[in-house]
Amino acid sequence: MASKILIIGACGQIGTELTTKLRDTYGVENVIASDINTRNLDLVNSGPFEILDAKNFNAIHDCCKNYNIKTVYLMAALLSATGEKYPMEAWDLNMNSLFHVLNLAKDNIIDHIFWPSSIAVFGPTTPRINTPQHTICEPTTVYGITKQVGERWCEYYHQRYKVDVRSVRYPGIISWKTQPGGGTTDYAVDIFHKAVEQGSYECFLKKDTELPMMYMDDAVDATLQLMQAPKENITIRSSYNLAALSFTPEILAAMITKEIPEFKVTYKPDFRQDIADSWPSSIDDTLATRDWNWKPNYNLEQMTNIMLKNLK
Repeated sequence: MASKILIIGACGQIGTELTTKLRDTYGVENVIASDINTRNLDLVNSGPFEILDAKNFNAIHDCCKNYNIKTVYLMAALLSATGEKYPMEAWDLNMNSLFHVLNLAKDNIIDHIFWPSSIAVFGPTTPRINTPQHTICEPTTVYGITKQVGERWCEYYHQRYKVDVRSVRYPGIISWKTQPGGGTTDYAVDIFHKAVEQGSYECFLKKDTELPMMYMDDAVDATLQLMQAPKENITIRSSYNLAALSFTPEILAAMITKEIPEFKVTYKPDFRQDIADSWPSSIDDTLATRDWNWKPNYNLEQMTNIMLKNLK
């Protein structure tokens, strides 16, 4: 039986589109999607799907054995804003799910792991402009803590057990196909929906809060590029910095008003402002470019046009 790919958390914001891309690339029957429920019926019905709890080691182990899984994309997580509301749940899900797949690789049940990290690993002491790959990481959120600790464990399992685990630090991800998943950068998705549906938006961040962002197609492409790169090219086993766009709510709103002139934005910062203030405004991803030829394809204007066209 040919080896297959398992995506854990396939119904999430990134998981949904990653599943589609992987199936287009490797064949529908070779990519097993899984999640804790069937909330995304389009994805559930598009190919092989399993109900799978990312916290259940035995269930993941049995799924890998039954399908001859050799590559796992672990996309299940509680994100930054949701994690602040449910800190222990965030720790439990984000950490134990990672240990489960790392240990499967250590025991030679699977061969390859993709695990996403985030700009949330950075904190208020991190250099904010062109944040370097190797720098101070003192996160202030539970989500960021789990990602920082996860990076250390990924590197440890690679050095100690030769596990082939690969990761990128995703910035904010923007897509018209799936709803936001509880992150601090989610305003940059919701603002498009509100612009089309209501013509106005109340932003939970200040107008001048600059954050790193990325269009979903670039995020998915980066993930596949990293996983397809030769093993000898991978020099970072914690998580690669990844960059594409950086903008503020005010800049994004101005871009939207070019297409929807009557669109209005008001600003009412909430607890997510403190999270955003602890993150970088731009990222240096030189090593990703050097090691596996990373380059984004979408600029702010292109992304804005695509989002509005599809949501309309």
